Amino acid sequence: MSVTTDPALLTRLKELFDARDRGDMAPTIAALLAVLEEHPTDPHVLYEVGGAYDTAGEEETAAGYYERALAAGLTGDTLRRCLLQYGSTLRNLDRFDESLAALDRARDLFPESESVRVWHALSLHAAGRSDRAVAELMELAADRIRTPDLLRYEAAVRGNADYLRSLDSGR
Repeated sequence: MSVTTDPALLTRLKELFDARDRGDMAPTIAALLAVLEEHPTDPHVLYEVGGAYDTAGEEETAAGYYERALAAGLTGDTLRRCLLQYGSTLRNLDRFDESLAALDRARDLFPESESVRVWHALSLHAAGRSDRAVAELMELAADRIRTPDLLRYEAAVRGNADYLRSLDSGR
């Protein structure tokens, strides 16, 4: 297991990420592949290469790099982002059970992450489990939107979320 600790490498990766053109990812992919040649087992490099392919719409290729990054030992917020993006990519590939497994892992490790909860709901919806997806989004709203208007109905929001969850067959 190799974990990136070199601040210069992390800065280099951030600069490549910040300079990317989402409409033309080829230069970013080429630059990241050059970094990967220098650091072939670095989890952060593998993750960034996967993300670049993902942005380019090459989900099959991205999934492989995400898998390698996860196996190489990502930790912390980069692990959260990788699991989220990997789960999203698997959803786009119609691999719903695998998508939900990756996002379940992310939810277990990062229960306070709103983005993980939203992407989990999106994968549930894509898997045909819309009742559960809406329930998750309702709970997220009840947990995070703490306005007097919504707080007045918090019990009803949570009750309806529980009801919708009960309709989910868990296919």
